[in-house]
Amino acid sequence: MKGLESGMEALNQAERSGAPQGAGASKARESLWQRIGACMDQLHSIVVAAWHLQRVLSKKRDPISHIGFLDEVMQAGDPMLTEQVWEALVNSFGSQMKSAFTASSFVKEIFVMGYPKLLGLIDSLVERLFHDTDVKGVPLAIKAEAREQLIAALEPFQTAFLGKSLARLSDFVNTIFPTAARGSLPTQEHITRLVSHIHEELDATKSDKRLTLLVLHEVSKVLHLFAEKAECQTFTVLDIRQVTGPITPQQLKNFTLCLYLQDVHARISSMLVGLPTAAPEVLSASLGAVYGVASDCITPLFKAIVEKLESYILQIHDQSFASEDNVGDDCSKYMEEVQKLIVHFQSEFLSKLLPGSLSAAGPVVGQSIPASLARRMASHVLLFWVRHAAMVRPLSESGKLQLIYDISELELVVGQTLFPVEQLGSPYRALRAFRPLLFLETSEFVSNPLLQELPPSVILHHLYSRAPEELESPMRQSKLSPQQYSLWLDSQGEEQAWKGIKATLDEYAAKVKARGDKEFSPIYLLMLQLGTLQN
Repeated sequence: MKGLESGMEALNQAERSGAPQGAGASKARESLWQRIGACMDQLHSIVVAAWHLQRVLSKKRDPISHIGFLDEVMQAGDPMLTEQVWEALVNSFGSQMKSAFTASSFVKEIFVMGYPKLLGLIDSLVERLFHDTDVKGVPLAIKAEAREQLIAALEPFQTAFLGKSLARLSDFVNTIFPTAARGSLPTQEHITRLVSHIHEELDATKSDKRLTLLVLHEVSKVLHLFAEKAECQTFTVLDIRQVTGPITPQQLKNFTLCLYLQDVHARISSMLVGLPTAAPEVLSASLGAVYGVASDCITPLFKAIVEKLESYILQIHDQSFASEDNVGDDCSKYMEEVQKLIVHFQSEFLSKLLPGSLSAAGPVVGQSIPASLARRMASHVLLFWVRHAAMVRPLSESGKLQLIYDISELELVVGQTLFPVEQLGSPYRALRAFRPLLFLETSEFVSNPLLQELPPSVILHHLYSRAPEELESPMRQSKLSPQQYSLWLDSQGEEQAWKGIKATLDEYAAKVKARGDKEFSPIYLLMLQLGTLQN
């Protein structure tokens, strides 16, 4: 340890006489690294020498007593000679490093800033000792935990290194959100630099997986801070829920912040490739926080537009589909309102949220948050329409044709402005299946494959339009509005929906029996059969 001690003393003297400056500081840094390298060489030499001595002593015996020389120099129960030497060296090394941390700010700064390099020297020493004492039939000079023991001696420098890493990143986050005023946004340059700084912190530790994970914990703290700062800048639900007028400055700021957060989430996530396997778990919560704030920036807007579209679709119940008059080539009035609102939403809002639509936003890997919300919105609109189109009653042949026109217009406007309908999966298949269902002969229902694409409640609700008037629907029987009944279906699911439908079937059967009739409507029997099969 004399090499390290002399190096520390020389630098301490320089510190006491004034911190080295300019070329002097550079030489001092170089001298320190040379001396710590020499210290590692001395540790290696001492341990290997002790190992060789231990090998020789274990082979030699006293010619008279035949007692092994190793047994002569060690008491029963004592650790092996190499273990004793290693323990003494580790304790001495730890004492010197602790002294270096407290005695000289110049030395402290060098070893804190160069902590990854310090770890590299430790790794090199341990690897050399393992390699140079790896002889068959002979114990290694050091144990598996040797590296951790040396690293423990560097704990003050490690703590300071991680602290500086956290401080650098936290300070930058604080600078890009300089005020608490809502809507005070960073620039794209700020976002790019934040990601770059995080990458630099991780790149500095790429040679040591353990240190990389420790730095990732600091990065996690910074991402949580970034999410919290960003959340304070978002405008509230009341500020961003309007959907019928032009986009407001508050909405546009939320949009921009959403894309910035999404950009950070995507870029940091891409950095995890090639990092230790535990890296995703370390950043999971903080990346989730960033994603959550990004989503919260625009989710209220999507909820507002969905609610508005639902209110327009519910107007299907205010329109008569019972007339046998010739139907024109136009869609229904309510569908015109649906189309107008969707087109307005796309041109005024969604177009500014899609990747690349804001020049300030960077590229997004995978499906963006706005695209994901648009997909959910498109799926919901299709299924909501199918549900309420199935409840239309009475329904004439001309009324069915009118619904066909409405289906075509809905499919067109959703596919062209919200999300490609072919990629929506089951919601789109349900819409496509409902079209032929309208003209399906009642006798063909049980065996028709279309039934596999539609929720059982949709099929049964449609059959009410073919049933006698005295077979009341659950909505009418319970005296609920279409909106109330729809909300009830959302909260209860298919099983409870069937129970409600079954109650109306039972009531109809009771009416028939009460007046002495012996025949039930074929629709009643069909609904009973389908409901039993599907539930």
